Amino acid sequence: MSKMKLSEFNYELPEELIAKYPSENRDESRLMVVHKDSGKIEHKLFKDLITYFDEGDVMIMNNTRVFPARMYGNKEKTGAKIEVFLLRELNRESLLWDVLVDPARKIRIGNKLYFGEDDSLVAEVIDNTTSRGRTLRFLFDGPYEDFKAKITQLGETPLPKYIKRDVEKTDEERYQTIFAKVEGAVAAPTAGLHFSRQLLKRLELKGVDMAEITLHVGLGTFRAVEVEDLTKHKMDSEQASIDQKAADTVNNAKRNKKKVCAIGTTSMRTIETAVSTDGFLKPYDGWTNKFIFPPYEFKIANCLVTNFHTPLSTLLMMISAFCGHEMMQKAYKEAIKEKYRFYSYGDAMLII
Repeated sequence: MSKMKLSEFNYELPEELIAKYPSENRDESRLMVVHKDSGKIEHKLFKDLITYFDEGDVMIMNNTRVFPARMYGNKEKTGAKIEVFLLRELNRESLLWDVLVDPARKIRIGNKLYFGEDDSLVAEVIDNTTSRGRTLRFLFDGPYEDFKAKITQLGETPLPKYIKRDVEKTDEERYQTIFAKVEGAVAAPTAGLHFSRQLLKRLELKGVDMAEITLHVGLGTFRAVEVEDLTKHKMDSEQASIDQKAADTVNNAKRNKKKVCAIGTTSMRTIETAVSTDGFLKPYDGWTNKFIFPPYEFKIANCLVTNFHTPLSTLLMMISAFCGHEMMQKAYKEAIKEKYRFYSYGDAMLII
């Protein structure tokens, strides 16, 4: 197979197919089922997922929890409104954070930013990292728990920019999976958003096992690929962990030739980062910048649940690697024709 180019992952999406809101009930979004061997495509509801899985099959869920990463502050003296997007905590003791600021040209080292109507939280810019990136030191007296509570109170749910509307109260719950536990993501692992408590219960009763792993989704997931030669693209690192229990659950299913289904591209990247030499999953605790694009041989999962992704994105490249490029193009054409809803709050696809 010849090397694939960036331009092969472009497609035209009508603006009205970008989902601004999630479906009324989590498990009643639509589900396109793509059979990668036969090329058959079926149109279902997400809750029909259960009919494709049996006892002993396993689903791998990302249990990361999104924190309210988008804050608005005012610059000292001028009072200019500045958006501050918290990317990751660098140092807990000195309250250092990696952030993106917008508009960035006004924000220089030494500037102070004030947050909250009463300016109850202040941060100082101590470094420039990229054109929009800054390192902030928050100036806060009191226990760390109080600082985190303050950030949670002042921050808002970081909906992606392509959802062109204000954040609403319901987003706090709906832009979070029901199994979200470990805080640290700035974007939701969106394939997991379709699972309801009822569906999880029904899967459990059917004997489908769940393995929880963690990948804290960073903004790098959405970073544009700017090189035509994909081998030259560098992914941002994201923190990931897999415990022994999850590894055992997955390996057990693999040995028994059962379905191993990655719920989302984030779960897929995490498990592909931690493959033993004999092709099994091993425990992992660290960072991953794994970039999966065709051709690629997947070692762990044999099926995948995912949303419909943006053109030219690394996520679309992974889907193409998993189901084959022509199959991916066919499925996306069909999704547009059938008016599926796209992106974070959109519908889902099961590749099996």
